[in-house]
Formats: sequence, C-alpha cells, structure tokens
Amino acid sequence: MSQANRATVQLHANRQSMFDLFIIGGGINGAGIARDAAGRGLSVGLCERADFANATSSASSKLIHGGLRYLEHYEFKLVAEALAERERLLAIAPHIAWPMRFVLPHEAHLRPKWMLRAGLFLYDHLHLAYGVRRSLPSSCGIKLGAPLQARLTHGFEYSDAWVDDARLTVLNVMDAHQRGASIFARTAFVGAQHDGTLWQLTLKDAEKTFTVQSRAVVNAGGPWVKQVADQNQLPNQAAVQLVKGSHIIVPRQYTGEQAYILQQPDGRIVFVIPYEQQFTLIGTTDVRVGMDALNYAMTPSDEETDYLLAAANRYLAKPVAKNEVIHSYAGVRPLYDDGSDNPSQTTRDYTLKLQQNWLDIYGGKITTYRYLAQEALDLFKPALSTMGAAWSASAPLPGGDIGDFALFYNDLCRHYPQHNAAWLCSAAHRHGSNIHQWLVNDLGDDLGGGLMQAEAEYLQAKEWAPTLDDMMWRRTKCGLHAKSKAHNTLFLNQPCNPIFD
Repeated sequence: MSQANRATVQLHANRQSMFDLFIIGGGINGAGIARDAAGRGLSVGLCERADFANATSSASSKLIHGGLRYLEHYEFKLVAEALAERERLLAIAPHIAWPMRFVLPHEAHLRPKWMLRAGLFLYDHLHLAYGVRRSLPSSCGIKLGAPLQARLTHGFEYSDAWVDDARLTVLNVMDAHQRGASIFARTAFVGAQHDGTLWQLTLKDAEKTFTVQSRAVVNAGGPWVKQVADQNQLPNQAAVQLVKGSHIIVPRQYTGEQAYILQQPDGRIVFVIPYEQQFTLIGTTDVRVGMDALNYAMTPSDEETDYLLAAANRYLAKPVAKNEVIHSYAGVRPLYDDGSDNPSQTTRDYTLKLQQNWLDIYGGKITTYRYLAQEALDLFKPALSTMGAAWSASAPLPGGDIGDFALFYNDLCRHYPQHNAAWLCSAAHRHGSNIHQWLVNDLGDDLGGGLMQAEAEYLQAKEWAPTLDDMMWRRTKCGLHAKSKAHNTLFLNQPCNPIFD
C-alpha cells in the first residue's frame, strides 16, 4: 500500500454508524457545524456527495465582509454580525484570510455623498454591537486616479477582507475530523426515516449503500436543501429561492492591492478584486434560476459576462475586452424565499428551521458561517444536552497558529532559499503551519501551474482530494496558473479518478 493510500485509510479510520449529530452537505455551513459540534464533544458524522466546497462554497467573491449594500435594505443585524465575524476569522485563519482596502468611487447621480458617508460610518462601528474590537483602519474620503476614468475624481475607501473560500471549507472539515468527526467523502444522502427516537439515514458511496443512525440531523444541502428535505418524510417548512452569482477572471488590470466596489445604474454593485497575483476577479451577478439549473455545470451566461464587463468598463480607464476573460465560474445561492420579486433584495441572512431534531438551513453568507454553526447547535441543546459550550470563536483553524503571516513567510524563505519565493508565498497561504508536513527540499514534479507532487500527495492523503479537479481548482488555484487556457480546460475535464495509486 502506498503512503498516500495508507493516509487515506487513516482519514476513514474513525467512521462509525451511530451519532449524536449527522450533517448532510460539505459546503461551508455543514463543515462549520461539524467542526463546532465535534469540538463540543458530540459524536459527529458528515457526508458530502462530491468534493467539499464543490458548489457554492468555492464560487463566492472570496470576501469576508459585512455587506455594505445590505445597509440600504436595513439588514443591520446581518451586517453587524458579519463585521464581528470578519474580525474573528482574520484572527483564527491568518494564512487564508487577510485585510483588503476597498475603493468606492462617488457617482452623484446614483447615491449622494451624505448617504455614502452615513453608511460607511455605520459600517465602521456596527461590529461594536457584538463586543468585538475593530483591527482594521476606518473609512475615509480620497481623491481618485488610475486605473479609473478621469471623470471620477472623488470617492471613499474602507476596510474589509479576502478569504480563500474553498480552503476555509476544507480546513473546517479537517478540524472536525481531527476532533473525532467521521467524514464520509463522496458519499450521497439517499433518504431518511424517523423511528420516534433516532433518524435512520441511508447513504451511498462508490461501493455500497449503507445506513447510519443519529439523534439529530442537519440539512446543509445548500442549493439542494429542498431536495434533501423532501427525502426525510417531514412536511416542507419553507421555500428556497435560487440566485445565481457569476464571476469572470481577467489578466491583472492595475497595480496595487486595493479592490474596487462599483455602483451600477440598476442599483447593484460589482467588485473588482486583485486575485492570485496575476489576475483580476470581477463579480457578481444576481440572476434567479430554477431547480433545473442544478442539473448542469454552472457557468456564467453570455449575458452575465457582458454585464460584468460593462460594469467594470463604466469605471476603468482601460476597457476590458471579452476575449481577455481567462476563466469564469458561477454558483447558486440558496436564499430563504421571503417573497421578494428582486433577487438583489432577497435577504442574505440565514434562516434555521427545526422539527423532530432535523434542522434545515436556508441562506447564509460565507462570512457568518461560524456564527450560523454556533446558533444551529444552540437549537439542539434540548436534544443534545451533553454538548459542551461554544468554543470556536478564538480557536485557530488548521495551519492558523502562525501569528503574523509576514514573519512566518520570512522564516520559511530563510529555511528554504532554494524554492521560488512567489510560489512559497502562495503555498504558505494555502497551508499555514501545516506546510511543514510536506515542504521538503525535493518537491517532485510540477503537475501543472505550480502544483508540486509533494503537495498533491499531501492533498490526497490529508484533504480528501484524489483528483486533479479537486486540487487545481479548490485546494489550490494552480489551474489558473497553467500554461494556457487550453491547459485550464484540460484540468476541468479530468475524470473523477485518483491521480496516485
């Protein structure tokens, strides 16, 4: 048996068939709940039918933010909660999350200056409602210049943060597993029945169909939340509104590490964000879609791509052409259906629906996943009275025990001067202190875009990532750095087979 296969067996070694809490869905909400529950001493199971963060949780704008535009919809609680969580995430995951300044150009015909100043004042202070100190600089007025058009002379600058969404998800799964959770990767939920005391859950992996039991269940199915709920023989409690958000990636459009938040004539905003050193990320759209959209691979439509290009080109001095789009992606947000006719105005806050110890999760933001998990577990206290107290707000995620990232990175450079500094920085951001588990002098072959064989073996052995697609586009972003667009497409079309025997 190879080293990778031995480690994969270890990943499955703590699987069991009776649980206090079983979670269906390996996106960020399911992963966060599994981590929190395992840390409270519960026996926890988690199944994911594909790869972790396979859908919406790897298709976000990669931001930890309060949602400045949500203030216009009076979602003050959501914004305050998200701003408090932003501070917590920066502290527990400094390797995959870091501060970013955002520039908001002023367009007098869209929103007056007083409104923007008032909104930014609230944005600077709402986190205090949760007793959390702000570590980031306050907002301020600024004069504008390149790369924006000359007509734009004044604007505002404020603080938010960036995060690797897919890595945030898998690190939560890793932490849950390290704390005793049983992880059923590439295992589909088939159906459930309640016998009056326990839930009987039928699961199916590549080899067999089997049953587990649990005192309580969480449906963290994301866009498939309704389909999962329909398989439990309980009456449906709520409706879900599916909203597609698309992003495009183009070559780097400007120097500097600031992002731009651009107001649009339809009232929406679009982000333009520095991405992976060499690129610029532009997103997102808000398009309502039906359940049938979940049956095919989500990609931006031509109309959405044109919308994002037009949104950026209203502000950038050098227009971005459609043929410059290197890569694009789309995800479906499972929002709670509050009856809104406008997808942009549908609440981004989460809704938790509990009956017979089965919890359905609707909505949510990647920024507030940890708080959502904490609140979800609080609902189970009557049924799971032995669970411990909340703990996840200050405990580092795997690899996050590094303190200041710059000091950690500089120390790596001193110990490994033979490795390319830019590559080492990216790898250090992906893994934090866990990089010491695989970083060696001889990293083996480059499998494409800077994914070295030593890292790939680690990803397969420790992070449930047997395929190139898992590694290139979720565990890392090496697919973007492949030699050509054709090479990128090659990786996206890889079959779901292990790359190491």
